[in-house]
Amino acid sequence: MTSPFFADLDVSRVIEMAWEDRTPFDAIERLYGLDESAVINLMRKHLKSNTFKNWRERVSGRKTKHLKLRSPDISRAYCPSQYKRQ
Repeated sequence: MTSPFFADLDVSRVIEMAWEDRTPFDAIERLYGLDESAVINLMRKHLKSNTFKNWRERVSGRKTKHLKLRSPDISRAYCPSQYKRQ
């Protein structure tokens, strides 16, 4: 579950990572200590109802969001153009 000391910036980054197709829940857990159910709760709390439903439909059963289901051919968590220069 999220800590009361979880910064807004961290919440924003977790939400961003949760939306990314190639970022597995395991990476979020490793970086922020949130397992998949905690990420789901965070998303439910911080997204509008319809947005949350769309996200759940999108990630449910998605192989790239679960390392155990992911093809061993995928060795990176994001596409090279994902992080744009600011």
